[in-house]
Amino acid sequence: MIKTGRVLLLLLLALPLFSDQSGGQHDFDFEIGTWKTVVKRRLRPLTGSTDWVEMKGTTVVRKVWNGSANLVELEADSPSGHFQGLSLRLYNPETRQWSLNFVNARNGLLTAPTIGQFKNGRGEFFGLEDLDGRPIFVRFVITPVNPDLCRFEQAFSDDGGKTWEVNWIAEDTRIKGD
Repeated sequence: MIKTGRVLLLLLLALPLFSDQSGGQHDFDFEIGTWKTVVKRRLRPLTGSTDWVEMKGTTVVRKVWNGSANLVELEADSPSGHFQGLSLRLYNPETRQWSLNFVNARNGLLTAPTIGQFKNGRGEFFGLEDLDGRPIFVRFVITPVNPDLCRFEQAFSDDGGKTWEVNWIAEDTRIKGD
């Protein structure tokens, strides 16, 4: 288990607590709706493996609390099976940052949140996770390409953030009429 102090230290080092360029509670409004999703996931991150699996499915994003929260439901299929994930994103008006909280339906366990903000239209979020019994840094980047296309990328670091290995890439295309 990762100690809370480590998470706080990472966040203090990686993110400014206040920024004139940060967005606000409506940062995710662009994403509300239904999306066709293509996900590529590295099978064994931080092992030197180059094996990936591709999943295709649907993401539904719903606004909660007038935009200060939203709920993301992801369902996708791959040759190895069905995947269901849920993300609850919560906005903190005092810090002007978001916490992204994820749970995989396979085990029902909520992961440690990644925390960050949008600057110049790009969201960047950091946190700590446990990977095979060791703490690692996590970086999650959200890039709206245009109103109908959005890119997500997750990377891990086991060297304190000096280098990053991408392990999750998703491209969402808006389903028209939604």
